[in-house]
Amino acid sequence: MAQASRLVDLRKELARRGLDGFLIPRADEHLGEYVPESAARLAWLTGFTGSAGLAVVLADRAAVFSDGRYVLQLQAETDPALWERRHIIEQPPASWLAAGTTAEARIGYDPWLISEEALAKFTEAGRTLVAVADNPVDAIWTDRPAPPLAPALPHALAYAGLESACKRADLGAALLAARQDAAVISDPASIAWLLNIRGSDVAFTPFALGFAIAHQDGRAELFMDPAKLPDATRAWLGNDISCAPRAALAGALAALSGKRVRVDPAGSPVWFAQTLRAAGAESGAGSDPCLLAKACKNATEQQGARAAHGRDAIAVCRFLHRMDRPDGAETEASAAAALLALRAGLPDFRGESFPAISAAGPHGAIMHYRVGPATDRAIRPGEPYLIDSGAQFLDGTTDVTRTIWIGAGTPPAELRDRFTRVLKGHIAMATLIFPEGATGVHLDGFALHALWQVGLDYDHGTGHGVGSYLSVHEGPVSLSRLARPVPLAAGMILSNEPGFYLPGQYGIRLENLLLVRPADAGGGGKPFLRFETLTLAPFDRRLIDQALLDRHEIAWLDAYHARVLAEVGPNLDADTAAWLQSACAALPPGV
Repeated sequence: MAQASRLVDLRKELARRGLDGFLIPRADEHLGEYVPESAARLAWLTGFTGSAGLAVVLADRAAVFSDGRYVLQLQAETDPALWERRHIIEQPPASWLAAGTTAEARIGYDPWLISEEALAKFTEAGRTLVAVADNPVDAIWTDRPAPPLAPALPHALAYAGLESACKRADLGAALLAARQDAAVISDPASIAWLLNIRGSDVAFTPFALGFAIAHQDGRAELFMDPAKLPDATRAWLGNDISCAPRAALAGALAALSGKRVRVDPAGSPVWFAQTLRAAGAESGAGSDPCLLAKACKNATEQQGARAAHGRDAIAVCRFLHRMDRPDGAETEASAAAALLALRAGLPDFRGESFPAISAAGPHGAIMHYRVGPATDRAIRPGEPYLIDSGAQFLDGTTDVTRTIWIGAGTPPAELRDRFTRVLKGHIAMATLIFPEGATGVHLDGFALHALWQVGLDYDHGTGHGVGSYLSVHEGPVSLSRLARPVPLAAGMILSNEPGFYLPGQYGIRLENLLLVRPADAGGGGKPFLRFETLTLAPFDRRLIDQALLDRHEIAWLDAYHARVLAEVGPNLDADTAAWLQSACAALPPGV
């Protein structure tokens, strides 16, 4: 097995360097969710392909850690003879490492692949962490792919809504207020937003990989391979943005000696803080200055999101009509391919926003299941099917999940109960009115209430931020018990996706995207917020136990379905429009 020999080779390399262990994060140098093939070290070494995780390799033990979304996937993709599989929250890597080593152990890490905040968890555990200049995994990865070189391209103002110069001026004002001279920006999404550029260096997310330094006076330095910057892009960037290769970064940081420079301790590689301090600069901890501004979409981006979701709904409704047949002719892979083909014909479509989760029956219980040749199965009559998918359009990013019943017959009572409780949570979140200042941790329990009342739960957040033709998973806000204490604000787009999962049997998830808007709540004059639902697709009425819904929930569902029919129906062919009319019919009265 390849992973066995790779683990042996890595241990030999660590011994040669005098290291007792090594940390292998899932992230690349930008600490993001999606990484190019050249940076997929964790997957190459362990076989685990989830979007969040970390491995720790010692001389006689090794473990892979991930969160609750990937518990089943971790078990399926890694060899238990080689790797201990651990829940990253319940069994933190730092605790595992502390229990398995002595204080004298020298544990290596790549300072480009871990943040200062993440590194502190290991040093607080009393272990000696050693920065290595060249990653030992790269030393044994002899056929490692080359880094991507896709071009960075202008993102037109018709979609961006605000010129880069205005964004940089606002950023500079924020730095001035914080008494900081400059800020390191290592998140490609922030660079894309700040400079109004997009790219295709990683799958599913339109990034151009690079780094930047933003200055208080509105200037910016962009560090990116020159081959990625065609003349048209350089002209688009303008004279206030200088361009240099990544190799120039260390010199640029050294030039900031004596200055106060913001570095995000959670979102930037610790290399930046270490290099700045070594150069005599003051590394000031602070969040990426683009995060909040990027999350609060301007009027152009909000309207673009509505338009993108309107187009996306055409493909999703056509797909749901296709799946509403009794023959079970589709497989998980063919269904995902069919949905992609339907989206590909839509204007301004630029690709999927993540690999579609096309999961039938027991595969639905694997929260981030990805179908492949070895796992593809028929979508059979008499079972639920979960499809979680999204699209990238020039004017917006979509993400929608529906769980549907396949074939004729009545779904089991237990399944309908669980589905309806998830739906109740979805409606509770969609209809919330809440005060400004509320954070995701304040709101998360509303989506879980109906499940908690009967002793049920789900091990993932209820919602994540979504970008504007950027990452489908965007900070700094989320709806989760583990959410950072960042208040929701008007213009943010978040997912609303409660679920329930019964391992070995089925999974349920119901997801729409929500736009945060001001609310007229009356009362004492304190400002309140509400959600506008962007996603337009029917929920499967066959899976609803109407007796569990109160009249307000029924009214919301009927009104939502009426809106779907009115806005999407006119854009469909006659057969699909007739199906949608039936799928969106009001629930029968008096049940």
